[in-house]
Amino acid sequence: MIAEELQKHQQTLTRVIEKLIPAIQQGSDMLGDVLRAGSKVLIAGNGGSAADAQHIAAELTGRYVKERKALPAIALTVDTSALTAISNDYGFKQVFSRQIAALARPGDLFIAISTSGNSENIIHALHTAKAYGCLTLGLSGRDGGKMNEICDLNIVVPDDTTARIQEMHILIGHIFCKAIDAEY
Repeated sequence: MIAEELQKHQQTLTRVIEKLIPAIQQGSDMLGDVLRAGSKVLIAGNGGSAADAQHIAAELTGRYVKERKALPAIALTVDTSALTAISNDYGFKQVFSRQIAALARPGDLFIAISTSGNSENIIHALHTAKAYGCLTLGLSGRDGGKMNEICDLNIVVPDDTTARIQEMHILIGHIFCKAIDAEY
């Protein structure tokens, strides 16, 4: 079982290397451009993707590998009071979009993470981010789902298995952070 899981991971990684290097470079460039301009990064996802959002935000505000200045990144998944109040008062569909409406400014970057590319609250948040003048970067899987139509760039992991997609999302997030470390 262990060897089989590692082989499946390796197969997905091979497809990512074959197909996504230009898109990952473009995403790294988007992130760097936004941070150089003094804007911030907002990140959201559900479940494991929420953990990925928090992880990427922590790498940017803290550090990835090398010492560098702290960079403005906020995971919209961490404030339990906001999450529960917004979900209760407005519905779960609005849980991220309401926070974007409060925090986003033109030129910010919203990183949307959804393995299916179809999570309703992520789709709604992407529309809100666009309305507030944000750039939008998606991390999805399968066929990219509805995120393909909305994101300025949607990096679609070529796999149908949630675990494999999530493994690649955090790897791509780490590559983004490595690129940022190289700049600062």
